[in-house]
Amino acid sequence: MLIEMYKNMVNIRKVEEKLSDLIYAGEVKCPCHLYIGEEAIATGVCTALNTTDYIFSNYRGHGHYLAKGGDLNKMMSEMYGKVTGCSKGRGGSMHLIAPEVSLIFGTTAIVAGQIAPAVGAALASQLKGGKGVCVVFFGDGATEEGVFSEALNFATFKKLPIVFICENNFYSTHLRIEDRQPIKDLYLKAKYLMPAIQIDGNNIVEVFKSAQEAIKNARDGKGPTFIECVTYRHKGHVGPNLDIETVITTSEEYAKWANLNPIKLAERATRPKEELERWLMLDPIKNFEKHLIEIKLLNEKMVDKIQKEIDVKIEASVSFARLSEYPKPEELFKYVYAESK
Repeated sequence: MLIEMYKNMVNIRKVEEKLSDLIYAGEVKCPCHLYIGEEAIATGVCTALNTTDYIFSNYRGHGHYLAKGGDLNKMMSEMYGKVTGCSKGRGGSMHLIAPEVSLIFGTTAIVAGQIAPAVGAALASQLKGGKGVCVVFFGDGATEEGVFSEALNFATFKKLPIVFICENNFYSTHLRIEDRQPIKDLYLKAKYLMPAIQIDGNNIVEVFKSAQEAIKNARDGKGPTFIECVTYRHKGHVGPNLDIETVITTSEEYAKWANLNPIKLAERATRPKEELERWLMLDPIKNFEKHLIEIKLLNEKMVDKIQKEIDVKIEASVSFARLSEYPKPEELFKYVYAESK
């Protein structure tokens, strides 16, 4: 199982790095919120789930999609906006869906928009008398939305089979958590309602064990759990840049339209370079790889083989996406409305 978790993390990392290259090359044009640096969370949690358990995700959902078993060809095609994409080319990076692996309503671009539907799915599972568990992933910024508190209250009141996974990477878009919230330890927001813990989100073994216990409790009718996974995204909020030493200016197009001279709006790093470098030393994949080598479950030859096999699959998915067709203009409203019988 440890080797499989390692493979899953490497797969997510390499897919995201390929997407980064494709964005730079201008091939992928939809906004992509990359999951690089947070792979241990999606992998650890989804490894603890059954195939029929539900997950709900947000706009940084590539890792969740892949960790739950979503089809890579369909995901890559969706990045290109092709009809073979998981959302038929209508959704792009922020709207992935995979009902075949219980990614029910997929991912959403609305901050905290997935939390209420996830609670609804958990309620449905409870009412049907099944043993299905729902997991919902969200970032630190989602804890500032009203629906977050409402959802936790209702889930606790009804003892719903749901696990709340907060991926705390300290930034909501470009604003640090201490500039937005009076407390930095977000699990305290849930502790008065349900079992709530804070863990190292870069330690996949800790993530897996914590998720496994929470999921078992949910399945046994003991109600919800809140897990705050402390982590850090290596890339910026959106796209392949690093969000360091950023100079924000008005665009020439906007300045011309508004009859203004381009002006400098801000000149400071969105996040300190030293902070990024410190977190790069805590890379979840490198550290897990080192651990597996130390306990002799992995060696350099195996690492090279795993990476090459993943590279081949990723290149095949890119070729599949490139060769697929775009939606036809006359199909603009297809899949938007339910078809009448």
